[in-house]
Amino acid sequence: MKLALVTGGSGGIGAACCQALADAGFRVAIHYRSGKENAEKLQQTLPDSFLIQADLSTEQGIDQVVDLIKEAGDIEVLVNNAGMTADGPLLRAKYENFDQIVTVNMKSTWYLTRKIARLMIKKKHGRVINISSVVGSTGNYGQTLYGMTKAAINNFTRSAAIELADYNVLINSIAPGFIDTKMTSDLPQEAREAILSQIPLKRMGKPEDVAKMVRFLATEGDYCTGSVFHVNGGMYGGG
Repeated sequence: MKLALVTGGSGGIGAACCQALADAGFRVAIHYRSGKENAEKLQQTLPDSFLIQADLSTEQGIDQVVDLIKEAGDIEVLVNNAGMTADGPLLRAKYENFDQIVTVNMKSTWYLTRKIARLMIKKKHGRVINISSVVGSTGNYGQTLYGMTKAAINNFTRSAAIELADYNVLINSIAPGFIDTKMTSDLPQEAREAILSQIPLKRMGKPEDVAKMVRFLATEGDYCTGSVFHVNGGMYGGG
């Protein structure tokens, strides 16, 4: 059975990606750092899936993930979804926040992709899908750190795609807009209305909207690499 790994797969966009890939016939490795209960519930609904608990902010944690993937079979799809934010105005940001968000969002994506791509190269086939953000293209008040890391992921995607093309390993980014997850549901009503006013489709996205694009890139996007696909209801058109 085809094997896919989704990092940060226990909830929200990650869980929707796990479901979409399972529906497409993949055996899914559901990575999580915390949220064990949600991860176990998800695993019970996905045939032949399995859990990987690891801290991707450390080299040892990533190496642990790769070792388990090697034991499970030949991996075809990697979805780099795990990430974090540290919101706040630039002038109040703390130095330690920089190191933490860069490690979780950028360094882990770079290192895990590097390790998994080597496995894909052996088979001359693979798909790497990085979950970025519209903020990486547009910027946003209070998200200088987060937006910077997501812009870096998009550039990493473009550069890595050039290097991996000869091995039939395709790498793309998906940049979601505002998605209706727990994080956005906790926003005050006034803030939600301000966000909706920026979206031509006048609704928040759903995790499944992102997962559908993941499924396409994993199964049908054979002529897509080095691209950033925007899933945002029209609030940003790319370019």
